[in-house]
Amino acid sequence: MPLEILLVLVVGGIAGITLLLHLTGRSSLRVLTQEITRRDWQRHFPDDVVVDVTVSHDGHAALVRTETGAGLLWSFGADTVGRHLLDFDWIEHANGFEFQFHDFGSPGVVVHLDEIERRHWQHLMEPS
Repeated sequence: MPLEILLVLVVGGIAGITLLLHLTGRSSLRVLTQEITRRDWQRHFPDDVVVDVTVSHDGHAALVRTETGAGLLWSFGADTVGRHLLDFDWIEHANGFEFQFHDFGSPGVVVHLDEIERRHWQHLMEPS
């Protein structure tokens, strides 16, 4: 089979799968609630005891407070990513906060927060 035809088949197949996933709603971000956040946090960190959960108004991120400290859970497509807030920087962003983790395996994330949420989250992240 000529390389040109193979290339068209591969690109067409990937585009078709992408379109199919998008049309069936599989490409939308996961919306978090208190219950979903607790369950997903336990999936990421089974030994943690969740004390409190604060979900952002858009439902795509949550600040999780555990007995050992705070953590961040955010939507990553149809799944979630969770990280303890131990070695990180948070930067004021026009839309909320940008979290940069000092771990090459953890992507940075922008959490969209309104002004009231921003002050509340900042208060919750302060060391006690």
